[in-house]
Amino acid sequence: MDVKAAAALMAACALAGCAMPYSPVPVATNFPNTEQPKLQAAAHWDVIARHVQQTLSNDLKKASPRPFYVPEPKANASEFEQALTSHIITSLVNAGHTVSLTPAGALKVDLKVQAVTFAANRPQYRYRGEATALATGLWVLSDIDPTVGAVGTVAALDTYSWFRAKFAPGATPKTEVIVTVSVTDQYRYLARTSSAYYVADADAALYNGALVKEYKLRGDR
Repeated sequence: MDVKAAAALMAACALAGCAMPYSPVPVATNFPNTEQPKLQAAAHWDVIARHVQQTLSNDLKKASPRPFYVPEPKANASEFEQALTSHIITSLVNAGHTVSLTPAGALKVDLKVQAVTFAANRPQYRYRGEATALATGLWVLSDIDPTVGAVGTVAALDTYSWFRAKFAPGATPKTEVIVTVSVTDQYRYLARTSSAYYVADADAALYNGALVKEYKLRGDR
């Protein structure tokens, strides 16, 4: 066994032996690594809309074919919610669905956007690994270990740029937006999808209608 590996194993065993078997409260632990997209352009809003459309289409395959009705956003809706509503209608129509202008006899598509703000300076741990070519234009990230050397098949790849392109630069955003879309009739929920996204803090006002300021123009006195 490698000397370093043996030393690490002995240290882990020692720490485990010192760990208290009981605690007055649950011990705080981190979740396994996950990835969450960061919205940085209006084009990303269209990507969300198409994802919503595909999810709803798959969930409603067995439902009776009825038109959809998408209500107009409320007057105080954020710019993101207004634009996303339009994108969803466009995606549904382009996918061959009928979208009604009136609610009578249609399935209602409800959109809820919730912007939440967390504390600043949340940690973010970006892992590094090796990108291996599976086929032309297709890569897989493997060997997630900072001690692993470069893989020969990607010797010509600029790994620094590859990893910088994958992960959003900068600190972890304080602002996140939760998008929930529901399809209902007058009695029940037929489909529902929820997703969370990071938002650039400088763009927070685009996602939170409460942050939008209104200015009244007055004539010259």
